[in-house]
Amino acid sequence: MLRRAALAIALAVSATVGASAVFPGASANDELLRLQKDPNQWAMANGNYASWRYSSLNQITRENVGQLRPTWQFSTGVLRGHEGGPLVIGDVMFIHTPFPNRVFALDLNNPGRVIWRYEPTQDPSVIGVMCCDTVNRGPAYADGKIILSQADTTLVALDAKTGKEVWKIKNGDPAKGETSTMSPLVVGDKVLVGISGGEFGVRAHVTAYGLKDGKQIWRAYSVGPDSDILFDPQKTTDMGKPVGANSSLKTWEGDQWKIGGGGTWGWISYDPELNLVYYGSGNPGTWNPAQRPGDNKWSMTIFARDANTGMARWVYQMTPHDEWDYDGVNEMILADNIQVGDKRVAKALVHMDRNGFAYTLNRENGDLLVAQKYDPAVNWASHVDMETGRPQVVREFSTAAGGEDTNTQNICPAALGSKDQQPAAYSPKTGMFYVPTNHVCMDYEPFRVSYTAGQPYVGATLSMFPPKGSDNMGNFIAWDAGKGKILWSKPERFSVWSGALATAGDVVFYGTLEGYLKAVDVKDGKELFSYRTPSGIIGNVNTFTHKGKQYIAVLSGVGGWAGIGMAAGLGGDSDGLGAVGAYKALSDYTQLGGVLTVFALPN
Repeated sequence: MLRRAALAIALAVSATVGASAVFPGASANDELLRLQKDPNQWAMANGNYASWRYSSLNQITRENVGQLRPTWQFSTGVLRGHEGGPLVIGDVMFIHTPFPNRVFALDLNNPGRVIWRYEPTQDPSVIGVMCCDTVNRGPAYADGKIILSQADTTLVALDAKTGKEVWKIKNGDPAKGETSTMSPLVVGDKVLVGISGGEFGVRAHVTAYGLKDGKQIWRAYSVGPDSDILFDPQKTTDMGKPVGANSSLKTWEGDQWKIGGGGTWGWISYDPELNLVYYGSGNPGTWNPAQRPGDNKWSMTIFARDANTGMARWVYQMTPHDEWDYDGVNEMILADNIQVGDKRVAKALVHMDRNGFAYTLNRENGDLLVAQKYDPAVNWASHVDMETGRPQVVREFSTAAGGEDTNTQNICPAALGSKDQQPAAYSPKTGMFYVPTNHVCMDYEPFRVSYTAGQPYVGATLSMFPPKGSDNMGNFIAWDAGKGKILWSKPERFSVWSGALATAGDVVFYGTLEGYLKAVDVKDGKELFSYRTPSGIIGNVNTFTHKGKQYIAVLSGVGGWAGIGMAAGLGGDSDGLGAVGAYKALSDYTQLGGVLTVFALPN
């Protein structure tokens, strides 16, 4: 009986996930373009190619959201940090876990029943080279396949109906400190995936593999010679000007670029009309700025690349010669018709960076339009020069100014940024951006460190704490990207480390580190709903319908950088790259646990 039921479900999944067969000649890109427009499903990690995290579903509204109740739960059996969120294709939900990176296909017709499970065999030594917990931000779906990037950098394609491996390849080498935590993105017939390891001196890249067979199509490094970073010296632009030959090499001393970092572990967005993919690169290796003089291009950079070839169209470096570990990997939200002053920008890119500045750019050519602080506590730079694009560093908070072994104090934000990877939401209905933020500062003491492959290459000791005069470590804000202005701000006890969700019901959802799923009014941030899940939420909220009914789903399971103390059992204040001391009180409010919770309105 069970086998017959599984077969029936598999056929139902096949009818949905194999829908491209109905359209002769359709590519996987065509399939995803259709699926991202269907609010009844959730086919991509951030909802659509533009990373909106928005749903046009409106059964749940500001008037009735207070009646939400959990309808079912599912335990993942893993106790580390659960970032990312579920995918929903037809009658099947696909969820994932941190290491060992299990994937479950769950039957929505029989909530919580496992259709298939996939648990890869990985060398547990990879845990020791994962920077900030063993998180994973979820799989991708396309062409009847579930694509997973495992901690050990194995990229695997699974049959969505059965969970059987279709192909798998190795994208990096954990022995050198290369790992993977990101959610891949499928564009056309390609799977795009990056690499983690900036704290181990890796040289990061984004690579495109064939969706059909996993064969490498192109690879673009963050730093190095033009042939490696796929730059055309005359056609690739920065602030509207050609970058010139070897624009990266000229900004590194000697061969330092070979261990230059520039991690690509965040989110990738895509504009099908321009055929450009957008993503950010992370910190340069080492965290000690004295050991790598120069701008260290192209770490800390927004890239716009041709999806077919990987060639860079334009770049913009947000934090030249990073002195604070302000990775630039946060999501690129592609919004249209943003009013900036007296101009309406048809195609904009909005990025809330770790460095505390929110950027609005023209995504066609990289023109910088807005760069403003989205947390008033930000003090490391006074402003961004709109002519040069460079932040104007305040010497008092420069970790390089005092030299090695000097403890620079009260830098805001801390290394985990005014926002880390937890993705914001954009509502085309309101035109506003809803942003989970960290309200945390730090002391930062760099020291000299030598490079050994596979060993930490950090070179700094950090401690983190709330800004002076504050007792909250996070805010959930509404942001006007055209004016560069906070519209409202809702304080939270701890950092808001959950991805947001905006809906046409005039409600925005997010989770808290204590474990509360919350819903607030898009107009003013007024709290409308709160429910405490079994563990802290660092997962991303999504929504879907099943049999005509709207549901809200979120993974809870405290961890990530903010919860690394609990997740990894660390106790020293400077452990976890400085985060453990700041979040020590978190254990008074939640405990470890990986649980999916699905909510709905009463019948």
